[in-house]
Amino acid sequence: MADVLDPALTAYLDSLVPPRPPELQAMEAYAREHDFPIIGPSCGHICYQVARMIGARRVFELGSGYGYSTAFFARAVQENGGGVVHHVVWDDDLSSRARRHLAALGLDGVVQFHVAEAVAELQRTEGPFDLIFNDIQKKDYPGSLPVIEAKLRPAGVLIVDNMLWSRRVFEGHDRSPETEAIQTLTGALLAEPWVTSIVPIRDGLLLAYRR
Repeated sequence: MADVLDPALTAYLDSLVPPRPPELQAMEAYAREHDFPIIGPSCGHICYQVARMIGARRVFELGSGYGYSTAFFARAVQENGGGVVHHVVWDDDLSSRARRHLAALGLDGVVQFHVAEAVAELQRTEGPFDLIFNDIQKKDYPGSLPVIEAKLRPAGVLIVDNMLWSRRVFEGHDRSPETEAIQTLTGALLAEPWVTSIVPIRDGLLLAYRR
């Protein structure tokens, strides 16, 4: 994944994020060293801010990695008075790593861990949710939307990562299934009942409000 912004601007925006706990900084260092895709400080802070603004108490993550984005949502939910953030990954090792990180951050008390296919797990989990975060395989983005619509409350928020896809969605020469899937989801979220914007930060963070 390549940032769509100039690296100096990305670094500046990250520098504006309030200081993170050492454990979260260690997660960022691991991502840099192992080229592991995380949403990064500035996107994480937006996720935290949105969750606080809407008073989110029930959050579902479709694709959670080793818990970096989860930490921002869990902090918001904790500060909103408590609730649950659903962390979902296919991989037992990632789930175990996330448990350790979130316990060290003192946030595991508001996190429920799942090892499963994310969209199917959302379908099985009782809703509604205040906020759903989507960061699954990009080719599966369009197929996830009907399930999201069934589980997100009215006036809830959907956040989707990688919506500029390293510029491939607007440069016009990429016809891969992943790029076309992102374009399809974007088009679907520009229609009622959604109010949608893409924030051109990192790899493009889509924010959609459900009327």
